[in-house]
Amino acid sequence: MPKIQSVNSFLPSYNYSQQDASTLLKHLFTDHYPDLDRMLKVFENGEIESRQFCVPIEWFEHSHDLEERNRLYIELATSYGVLAINACLQNKEFLVDSVHPSEIDAIFFISSTGFSTPSIDARIINELPFSDSIKRIPIWGLGCAGGASALSRANDYCLAHPKAKVLVLCVELCSLTFQPNDFTKSNLIGASLFADGAACALVCGNEVEIVSKKNCPAFIATSSKIMANSENVMGWDIKNDGLHVIFSKSIPSIIEKWLEPFVTEFLSEHHLTSSQIDHFIAHPGGKKVLSAYEKALGFDSSKTAISRDILKKHGNMSSPTVLYVLEGFMKLDCSPGEKGLLTALGPGFSGELVLLEWQ
Repeated sequence: MPKIQSVNSFLPSYNYSQQDASTLLKHLFTDHYPDLDRMLKVFENGEIESRQFCVPIEWFEHSHDLEERNRLYIELATSYGVLAINACLQNKEFLVDSVHPSEIDAIFFISSTGFSTPSIDARIINELPFSDSIKRIPIWGLGCAGGASALSRANDYCLAHPKAKVLVLCVELCSLTFQPNDFTKSNLIGASLFADGAACALVCGNEVEIVSKKNCPAFIATSSKIMANSENVMGWDIKNDGLHVIFSKSIPSIIEKWLEPFVTEFLSEHHLTSSQIDHFIAHPGGKKVLSAYEKALGFDSSKTAISRDILKKHGNMSSPTVLYVLEGFMKLDCSPGEKGLLTALGPGFSGELVLLEWQ
């Protein structure tokens, strides 16, 4: 069974409180909402205290065209990716010895907040001493589900190539998509929720010999599911000035009705029930999303404590967020045999499940 040997998260340097963000939105939107004070309560009620951005808060006060936004995306996603990879391969909390980039056989690069051809992974490869025969698998458009989906695909790769060492790199710069002249409710909610982040995980095939300092989660099984005719639940509306967020208010109810049978069927295939899951590694899409997870699966709030803590400190960073949560679990002293269920939902509307067992 392939294992996740190391994971490391990276935080951009601009840190702001929810009060800072709320004050900015009040300044920008004050003439466009007759009930703005009521609408801005979403900043207070979301259980987010701080978030990190790749640009200073003054940047959001002005309009920026798609060209400027994307230039920043390419520059910063590349530099953040380099830092996240180095931190993952040299993470002494999980690895006895560092892994050199030349040992990496494949890299999955996940993002949905900018465009680049060649993709960001090619630019990163030119800045680090990777082999020139490394396999590149860039994946775009999975949104919040991207981190979980990439881990699943890395597992598939390592099953086919048991001697492989594979990187999963997620970089999202959600702040660069903010639209100061979009006065829709979706844009306001997105402004209260999304943040920037990057994270990298090292996944190794069964025949790779790496000495770990802690027990590591191994893949038992994965599953993907897509809901028919649900493209408008979440995603981007791409316009001349950039990406405009699409949110459906039905997301929590969809999770409650759709997720439970998906999870139950998946676990039953492996002779398990949700009560036998020791660690629930959930992408924290938002306060309501986590509550919907708990209601759908019969979990109490202790099962989502790490997810809630990530949401509180960093907001929703889209695809990397579940890797931040995974890092939190991997830092615990988990015993061999303990089982984890990693899950994330994203545009499509789609879901990804990963069943893990610590070894």
